Amino acid sequence: MKGPIGVFDSGYGGLTILDSIRQRMPQYDYVYLGDNARAPYGIRSFDVVYEFTLQAVKKLFELGCPLVILGCNTASAKALRTIQQEYLPKYAPDRRVLGVIRPTAEVVGDISKTRHIGVLATTGTIKSESYTMEISKLHPDCAVTGLACPMWVPLVENGEHDKPGADYFVQERIETLLSLDPEIDTVILGCTHYPLLLDKISRYCPQGITLIPQGKYIAESLEDYLDRHTDMEQSITRGGACRYFTTESASEFRNSASLFLRENIEAERIVL
Repeated sequence: MKGPIGVFDSGYGGLTILDSIRQRMPQYDYVYLGDNARAPYGIRSFDVVYEFTLQAVKKLFELGCPLVILGCNTASAKALRTIQQEYLPKYAPDRRVLGVIRPTAEVVGDISKTRHIGVLATTGTIKSESYTMEISKLHPDCAVTGLACPMWVPLVENGEHDKPGADYFVQERIETLLSLDPEIDTVILGCTHYPLLLDKISRYCPQGITLIPQGKYIAESLEDYLDRHTDMEQSITRGGACRYFTTESASEFRNSASLFLRENIEAERIVL
């Protein structure tokens, strides 16, 4: 069976991942699904995030996707492992689901000189300690400090991320993170919404700190994955098309998506 690459997110943030992947690999077809009606996931329990994420993965499988990327840190933190270990072997052994945490964790070892890493993310991702565990596994000499930024996603989704009012919330979180560990020289932006705050984050980070937005590294990792898994690569259709689905209003999704993408899109409402 051949089909498009699926990209899932609880809302709009995964569009930054989709955008990076499409820039790097424009030849493939894609389907994006945003569970906007039930966003945000960051404050929800593990069980609920797993249930919602699995519903979305199943829907993308129904839409013909042989490969699904969880373009959502919370879903990657709370649902990916169980889907990979329990659901896929039993019900969809020929399909694959990948997340966004491991590819980001892999690169920090080559970037950090002090071996002190900061992670800014949603409450759910920080509580899961997924970044700490992945980085510790891959780079045991690195110290990881995570900090939740509960106001950042609402700022982005309400179109306030580039307004002066956002500065306080960005500056305060960065100063708090660096007060917890002044030796941090590399900061992972562990939420796919945060690239829209990148200008402000850069402004309030001291010189010498490297910021890691995820899109570039997810795209590179996916390209490498497809190079190594030729059967999967050959099962992806080519045509450069992209369809967008949302569990909320299609017109609202279309309007808000323009914050994240450099093109006007059409969207369809879907029920999970």
